[in-house]
Amino acid sequence: MVLLQREVVEVLQVQAVLGIPRLRPAELVSGAPRLVARGRRPSGLALCLGSHRAIVARALGSAPASPCTGAFRPIPWNEASREPMPVATSTEIQQTPAPGEGPPPAEAGSDRMPPWIPRLLLLVVFTAFAAYAALLLVRRLRDVIFWLITALFLSFALEPAVNWLVKKRGWPRGAATGVVLFGLAAILLVTVAAMVPLVINQVQQLVTRVPSWLEEASVYTKRWFNIELTGSEILDRLRNADLAVSRIASSLASVGAFMLSLLFQVLTIGLFTFYLVADGPRVRRAVCSVLPPRRQREILDAWEIAIDKTGGFLYSRLLLAAISAFVAGIALSLLGVPFALPLALWMGLVSQFIPVVGTYIGAAVPLLVALLSDPWSALIFLIYVVVYQQIENYLLSPRITARTMQLHPAVAFFAALSGAAISGVLGAFMALPAAAVIQATVSSYLTRHEVVETELTMEPEPVVAPHTRSRRVRLIARFRRRGGSRED
Repeated sequence: MVLLQREVVEVLQVQAVLGIPRLRPAELVSGAPRLVARGRRPSGLALCLGSHRAIVARALGSAPASPCTGAFRPIPWNEASREPMPVATSTEIQQTPAPGEGPPPAEAGSDRMPPWIPRLLLLVVFTAFAAYAALLLVRRLRDVIFWLITALFLSFALEPAVNWLVKKRGWPRGAATGVVLFGLAAILLVTVAAMVPLVINQVQQLVTRVPSWLEEASVYTKRWFNIELTGSEILDRLRNADLAVSRIASSLASVGAFMLSLLFQVLTIGLFTFYLVADGPRVRRAVCSVLPPRRQREILDAWEIAIDKTGGFLYSRLLLAAISAFVAGIALSLLGVPFALPLALWMGLVSQFIPVVGTYIGAAVPLLVALLSDPWSALIFLIYVVVYQQIENYLLSPRITARTMQLHPAVAFFAALSGAAISGVLGAFMALPAAAVIQATVSSYLTRHEVVETELTMEPEPVVAPHTRSRRVRLIARFRRRGGSRED
C-alpha cells in the first residue's frame, strides 16, 4: 500500500483466512517504510500490527500529514539467516503513487491497443485456416474414411465369432479371423453365382415371350378401350430401342472400369476388416494408451456395446435369412417354380439385410418368375409371403432379436433412410446397427426418472366385453384354486 501525502493508515480488520504467515514483532524502519521482522524491541504500533496473521488497512485522506510515506509490505522473519524474508500478499492495495515514485499513471482515453487483441486475432486466423485445411483433407479422403468406417462395423460384427474360435477352440486370432471373413465372403459369392444363371435364363424367356404378350395385350386393349393395336405395330414402335441398346453396348468399357473399382473397394474394406479384427486387442491398447483411466473405461464400454449390438444384428439376421430361405425354397419347389434354390436365397438375404423395403424387393423377383410360369402359382406364393411375414414379425423376429437390437420401428425407418441418403444400400445396411449402438451408448449414461402419470403418458386399457371378462375371471380363479390345492 502506497501512502500519499496527508494520509494516515487505519487498521480495519484482522483476518486469518487470507493466508498471510504470522509475523514476528516488527517495526517501521526509515527510508521506504516497510513492515519487517526484527529481533530488537519493536515500537508499540509495529508490535500491535505484527502480532496478527493478516492486516486489512486503508488510507484515510484529509488527515494530518503521515509521519512516513511509501509502501507497507509484511515480510516474515527468517530465523536461519536473521534477515527479513519478503512474501507477496493479497492484501496490498495499490493506490496512486507519491510524486516521483512508481510508474506514471496511464492517461485517460489512451489509444493504445490492449495486448490480448493481437493474440486473439492470430488465434482466430489460425483456427479458421486449420478448419479449412481439415475440411479439404476430409473431402479428399472421404472415400477412404467411408471404407474405414465400413470395415470398423464389419469388425464389430465378426469379432464375436472370432473370439469364440479363439477362446473355445484355441485357434490363433489371425487364422480365426481369416476363416470367418472368408466364410462370409463365400456366402455372398454363392448367392451371386446362384443368381447369375437365373437372371440370364429369365431374360431369355422374357425376350421369347414378348411377342405373345403383345398380342394378348392388343386383344385386351381392343376389348376394354376400343383401341386396335397389333403386335407388329408395337414391335415397329419399339424398334427405336435399338439406339438405346447401342448406347448401352458402347458403355461396356465404363461398366468394366466400375467393376474394377468396386473390386478394389471390396478388397480394401476386407483388408481393413482383417487387420481391425486380427489385431483388435492391440488397436484397443493403442487407443487407450493416450487416454486417462476414466476415459479408457468409457471407450472400452462403448466398444463392447458396439461389438454386442453389431454382432448380434448380423447373426440374428443371418439366422432369420436362413429360415426364410429354407421355407421359401420349400414353397417354391412345391409350386413348381423354376430356379427355386437361387430364388429362395435371394428372398432370404434381401428380405433380412435391406431394411424396411427388403421384404417387398425380396418377394418381387420370385413372384415375377412364378407369374411367368403360372399365374395361379404366383397368387399362392403371394399368400404365402403375407402369412410368413406375419409369423416372422410376431413370432420369430421378437424371440431372435430380443437381446440384439431394441429399436423402435420409426427409429429404424429413419435410420435406414438416413443411411441410404448418405451412402446408398450399404449405408442403409449399416444404419440399423449404428443406431442401436448410439442408443445403447447414450442410454448407459442417461439417468431415468419416474414419469408423471397423465392422460398423455398413460396407455388406455382395452375394452373387454362383459361375458369375456367374467370368463377370464373364472379361469383365473380356477387356476388359482388348482395352484392352492397343489401347494396344500
